[in-house]
Amino acid sequence: MMKTNNLHFDSRVIHEGLNPDEWQGATLPPIFQNASTLHKTAESLSNTFAGKEKNHIYMRLTNPTNSAFEDKVASLENGKGAVVMSSGMAAVTNTCMTLLKSEDEFIAGSSLFMSTYLLFTGVFKKYNLKARIVDIKNTKEIEDAITDKTRFIYIETIGNPKMDVPDIEKIAKTAHAYGLPLIVDNTLASPYLVRPLELGADVVIHSTTKYLSGHGAATGGIVVDGGNFPWENNKRFPDFAPFIERKGELALLDKIWREHHINFGTTQAPFHSYLAMIGVDTLALRMERHMSNAIIVSKYLNSHKKIKWVNFPGLSDQADHETAKRIFGDKGFGAMIAFGLENQEQCFTLIDNLDMIYHLANLGDCKTLIIHPWSSQYVSFEPDVKKSLFITPGLIRLSVGIENPDDIINDIDQALDKI
Repeated sequence: MMKTNNLHFDSRVIHEGLNPDEWQGATLPPIFQNASTLHKTAESLSNTFAGKEKNHIYMRLTNPTNSAFEDKVASLENGKGAVVMSSGMAAVTNTCMTLLKSEDEFIAGSSLFMSTYLLFTGVFKKYNLKARIVDIKNTKEIEDAITDKTRFIYIETIGNPKMDVPDIEKIAKTAHAYGLPLIVDNTLASPYLVRPLELGADVVIHSTTKYLSGHGAATGGIVVDGGNFPWENNKRFPDFAPFIERKGELALLDKIWREHHINFGTTQAPFHSYLAMIGVDTLALRMERHMSNAIIVSKYLNSHKKIKWVNFPGLSDQADHETAKRIFGDKGFGAMIAFGLENQEQCFTLIDNLDMIYHLANLGDCKTLIIHPWSSQYVSFEPDVKKSLFITPGLIRLSVGIENPDDIINDIDQALDKI
């Protein structure tokens, strides 16, 4: 396997995790489409089940194609290990459930992806788990929400669909001061733009369906462990002892894998891992184009008389612009834009008159995508909940693709002319 530590990120996305020597010269990972794996001796299978040997047993547990993808993403995020799963929500659910038991609590920012919000505030209630939703930029509000029952803090690098940017370093310091791990959903930024583990976060989650895969071809999720959180002798996590004994710094991943991933059946299809690895090869190039396009498109929208407002951290008048500059450096500001029209009718007119831009429920695709969250993803939410999540009838969410920016603007412009 090639040593990639001395390579730039743009090269590492291509070469990281490749192992032609073990793949009969192939420079793409083989797709191991087998349900179970042969063991030549009874001792080998016994030791593997006991965790004494690292071999494959059964696809629901591990798979060589999935392992190659795990190693690649873990390295790109500068983590110590990873577990790939069937979707981003599987990664969120398994990670949180691993850290929680009945009557526990956790803290989350108010800017959350729709399904994450439903999981935290609805599904978890059935299991007597309490999410304390706070203004994640207000340290006092975070601290006031921490109790003896709190188990972690959860944020998104870029809020969806509000497009706000929390200060990861600051929140990590607050979390650690109280013996809490910080979990960061890095889906909208990708490790090209920022690596939260380097800013003090402890766990990173991705929906690999989005920018990592990049082509709308494969669903998936992944949990990356930084391996730095002190689980041992932490009074909040007495149940970690056997996992620490078995896996040390990767106790969390072992607990996620043993308790939830393999028993909830959230296995990633190896073909989807294969497609995602192909997508990651072009992550750096795609993100450069995504983000440069987003800046151009956001400026156009911000200057258009029919657009009421624009939320994009790359605009200098945005509340989180300086935080985003500090966290993201000079690479960009992501490629997601939220903007507002007068009402739902105008939003529908815009969407129905687009020629090139796709109207569908996804983001992070190489194609430009658009959606009206109020009437689609959040259609079943109560009006007061929508308001608290910044979901309004006039909100449009735009995932800027890698097409020529003039074509993106021209398509939006001709559709706005119909309003």
